[in-house]
Amino acid sequence: MYFKDMHILSMKDFSKEMIDHILETAEKLEPIAVMKERSDMLAGKVLAVLFFEPSTRTRMSFETAMLRLGGAVLSMGSVDASSIAKGETLADTIRVVQSYADTIVLRHPKEGAARMASEFSQVPVINAGDGAGHHPTQTLLDLYTIKRESKLEGVRIALAGDLKYGRTVHSLCYALAHYGADITLVSPDGLRMPYEIIKDLEARGMKVRQTDSIDEAITEVDVLYVTRIQKERFPDPAEYLRVASSLQITPELLENAKSHLKIMHPLPRVNEIDPLVDNTPHACYFKQAFYGVPVRMALLALVMGGME
Repeated sequence: MYFKDMHILSMKDFSKEMIDHILETAEKLEPIAVMKERSDMLAGKVLAVLFFEPSTRTRMSFETAMLRLGGAVLSMGSVDASSIAKGETLADTIRVVQSYADTIVLRHPKEGAARMASEFSQVPVINAGDGAGHHPTQTLLDLYTIKRESKLEGVRIALAGDLKYGRTVHSLCYALAHYGADITLVSPDGLRMPYEIIKDLEARGMKVRQTDSIDEAITEVDVLYVTRIQKERFPDPAEYLRVASSLQITPELLENAKSHLKIMHPLPRVNEIDPLVDNTPHACYFKQAFYGVPVRMALLALVMGGME
């Protein structure tokens, strides 16, 4: 499988075989991340990190991944301290930075920014999130988490929360189509999964159910993937509180869950998961955040030629 110099822009660009190869590579590299060791696989290589939006886990896990592989990290810093503040275009920024680095990781608030950047870059561009568009590395670490903590083939999974605007769940649904997943969508009326995505998934042979009852869904699934209900989407604070409380995951709710249920969340969380859930065997979201390191190590090693 040949990934060298490939742009990582959208999960729609990946076949099942490509995804499996990335996940298998991550599994090989995971011991380095677990032991907090340092490889020389990418010694002499430089990763440029361009983040036009705030980030904690995505940015730090990419930087950690590069350092674990023996490479160096070049950061743009804050937007206010860069030439962007002077009016420089993204295209010009990419043209300049590509001459400094071997790979560029880009997060940008505008959908399609990563794909546009790839048109101006002679080095690989990795999309670390572009507005409401794509976040392929989040999807890959989600798949890796499901594989490591539950099962990927034929998994029964419930996606709960904001399914209308959440880019993580959109990409994850398409990726799960490769693995014959059985999906239950749990959300209030105004935040349901877009109709065109559901029709697309059904056309791929997936079983998709919709409900607004988390109590009903949690008894039947292997994995519960929770997303944040965005307060800013609700003009009425009382309505937000009603919706948010109806989807909150509590220890009491989990009494009816399967013993092997795993709960995931892309983080940050607000109040959708009770902190008391952290101490149960169901909680998987902090491991999920860690798994971002070996998955991103795998991507960096593959696109920079450290592994095939």
